[in-house]
Amino acid sequence: MGSNMAQSPKLLGRAKQMRHETTPFEVILWRHLSGSKLAGFKFRRQHVIDNRIVDFFCPAKNLIIEVDGDTHDPEKDAQRDEALNAQNYRTLRFTNLQVANELEAVLQTILNSCTDAPERWPHPNPSPEGEGLETE
Repeated sequence: MGSNMAQSPKLLGRAKQMRHETTPFEVILWRHLSGSKLAGFKFRRQHVIDNRIVDFFCPAKNLIIEVDGDTHDPEKDAQRDEALNAQNYRTLRFTNLQVANELEAVLQTILNSCTDAPERWPHPNPSPEGEGLETE
């Protein structure tokens, strides 16, 4: 099941709530990802994929960005990343301290990953006007 499948209203509600309870480190990163500010790549915040909520998601590249605080369990995170990887998602993880102290390096890593990744076509959520669809 992918991110465009029917999703739990409860999970969607939780994602919306999380967008209003963003951590300071997510706010810092979002300032640089929102509005396609990072080389034109579009990101979503607190996005639902299957039964998970990811911090940031670039749908064109199937790229997940996670900002991890002190409460994250590396073993559970690795299992989660492996399950998402099996569905062709890629995950980049950064700590709060990396976002706070090494923001330029974090942004460069994200940009490199977006630039190097193949496009996810056909686009997962094309606009009604057909934007993002290939033409013959």
